[in-house]
Amino acid sequence: MMEQRRIGQTGLMAGVIGLGTWALGGEFWGPQDEREAAATLQRAFDLGVTLFDTADVYGNGRSEEIMGRTLREHRSQVAVATKVGWRGYDHQRRRSAYTSAAKVIAAVEDSLRRLAMDYVDIVFCHLDYRDAAMDNFLEGFRQLQTGGKARAFGVTTGDIAYLQEFNRDGDCAVLQVDYSILNRYPERDVLPYCLENGIGVLVRGPLAMGRLTGKLTPTSRFPNGDWRARWASSPAERELYLADLKVVDKLRPLARGRTVAQLALQFALAHPAVTAVIPGGRTPRQVEENVGAAAAPALSAAELQAIDRLVPPGGGRKIWPA
Repeated sequence: MMEQRRIGQTGLMAGVIGLGTWALGGEFWGPQDEREAAATLQRAFDLGVTLFDTADVYGNGRSEEIMGRTLREHRSQVAVATKVGWRGYDHQRRRSAYTSAAKVIAAVEDSLRRLAMDYVDIVFCHLDYRDAAMDNFLEGFRQLQTGGKARAFGVTTGDIAYLQEFNRDGDCAVLQVDYSILNRYPERDVLPYCLENGIGVLVRGPLAMGRLTGKLTPTSRFPNGDWRARWASSPAERELYLADLKVVDKLRPLARGRTVAQLALQFALAHPAVTAVIPGGRTPRQVEENVGAAAAPALSAAELQAIDRLVPPGGGRKIWPA
């Protein structure tokens, strides 16, 4: 049975390997067959995954809809998280469309309709930096929690000041943060803050958008619609991509009894602040490999030290801004 951990002080429990469903929405990651997306979700549940993460903008709501149809009969056995905040965002003026708590509540209620669920276990503010809407999110989330439509709420960010502000009243229960062997920035301040304040941590990007799967090469090509195609088309992006692949090559000798992806997932889970990882998966096979990290040999102190020599604690770089 997969190891279960408590999510901060929420009272919620989750298996250490969850499933992120951005790619299942079929946007920014190339085409996604809906039947395979449903099969991926079902396979994850069958393998003991109990934590599923989505967002209203993943495939413009398609990810939520597929998740709702697939998981609603298992609702009492899973923890479902969704995120709101990016819809209608004015990027030029850095201005949110959520100009009142009522609009935040309406957005979450729209997500619930797509999910065909009465409540979500966790709702996140999807914005990754502060703007004037923060108070609206906090008030809206508190009302949703009081009304039983959200069991807990949190924020997605790697910015310590933003996290501290969002938690100014001590009721931010969960953080979702990009963290991996290639991006150890959260170790500097964000993860220690969560540990000190009892905030649960769900790690997104533990495989660095596929770079830490060990399956990408300098000649890898991405399908039309996959935003990662810029890794090859932009000279600056390609330079960073190739540098990351060199780190991955040096990780391979450490992956004894594991795949490189499983090694990467275990690395993130080894931090004492981390509750669970939510790697993406587009196929049942990918889910099977990710879930296998829960049963693979734990990283030894010597292996963690070897990783430290490749990417020092607190080092690396941000793969994704949020």
